Amino acid sequence: MTAATDHADFARAKAREIPGFPADLAPLPIESLAVVGSGTMGAGIAIAALAAGLPVILLDAKPDMLEKAHARIGKTVAGDVAKGRLTPQQAEERLSRLTLASDLAAAADVDLVIEAVFEDIAVKGQVFTELDRICKPGAVLASNTSTLDVNRIAAFTSRPEQVVGLHFFSPANIMKLLEIVRADKTSDRVLVTAVELARRLRKTGVVAGVCDGFIGNRIFEEYLRQAYFLLEEGALPDQVDSAMERWGFAMGPLRVMDLVGQDIGWSIRKRRAVEQPDRPYSRVADMICEMGRFGQKTGSGYYRYADGRTAEPDPEIDALILAESARLGITRREISDEEIVDRCVLAMVNEGAQILEEGIAYRPSDIDAVYLDGYGFPAERGGPMYEADQRGLGAVFARVRGFNNGYQGWAFEPAPLLIRLAEQGGSFGALNT
Repeated sequence: MTAATDHADFARAKAREIPGFPADLAPLPIESLAVVGSGTMGAGIAIAALAAGLPVILLDAKPDMLEKAHARIGKTVAGDVAKGRLTPQQAEERLSRLTLASDLAAAADVDLVIEAVFEDIAVKGQVFTELDRICKPGAVLASNTSTLDVNRIAAFTSRPEQVVGLHFFSPANIMKLLEIVRADKTSDRVLVTAVELARRLRKTGVVAGVCDGFIGNRIFEEYLRQAYFLLEEGALPDQVDSAMERWGFAMGPLRVMDLVGQDIGWSIRKRRAVEQPDRPYSRVADMICEMGRFGQKTGSGYYRYADGRTAEPDPEIDALILAESARLGITRREISDEEIVDRCVLAMVNEGAQILEEGIAYRPSDIDAVYLDGYGFPAERGGPMYEADQRGLGAVFARVRGFNNGYQGWAFEPAPLLIRLAEQGGSFGALNT
């Protein structure tokens, strides 16, 4: 054990505590649930719930999607038998608790419904309007949204106090993180129920407030923004990714986006270009998408994937990046791995400080738990806020201020909390109460 891993264990345990809530506030009983949407995410949530001993109704209007999900769930359970994790009898019992349905009315009597449909507010609105009409009084209605406003989703119902965000990470049956999003009207008991559900699913449940991207994706946006700007200034994809991987990340940011699908980020950037026009990205990511290069699933993104899996640097993308630098009038320069790491990591720290300032996260250790269990932050470094404390916040602030005076420096406007703590000789760790 190291100090960093001790901190990680502390952060995961501390995240279960909701400040100001009485210890004896009992969660609602959750003895059955329904999942709306049987895609990759919905099927993964169903697998996790079945493993926790819950009866699950998996809902989808498309029979072919239900068939695919059923096959995937069966294959996963069979795999657990083959690995000795389950006996054949246990596998049979687990699958016996799964019901497939194409009509939302099947969710009428469950204690919890988790919506996992397409990430579009209009689509989710239709689902929640129907769930509000169908579900029994007292049922918890949860959305698996990754970025959308849970207050807007709750407003589609007549029971906003029963609505909460449950942001699972894909694959949902494997990833440990569950962001629990408290909307303005989410009741205390529903929030406690969501925290208990995370424990029951053997996940690290971290409560977040409502903002675009919550804790994890809001910070990840700044991480990616710096990776993209580094390309404009002088780095190439493999240098950015390799620098972050040598520092400890399992996969660099550009390889991550190739893995999850460049089209997902493209969709989010289009929405944010309208909603946040004062926070532009590099054009490089969009240009790659416009070429139809969406990552591994299309055989190319920032890299080529000749075998479908292995990232190979692509001279065509290198040339595109150099051309974009020239279009912008940028004289490309050599960028050190140290600068790549500092800009990417300290962008996370600075945004984390802003999130704390706004009350989106309860404590710095919650941000660390999110990044350790949801985003592959190196465990030996304890999380971004812990890493900042190890560097010393005075040194962190000085480095952030330096980047604030550099290329696209607006993205490094120091968070007020970081300024205050640096001036006071304080630490993020002191706020983990």
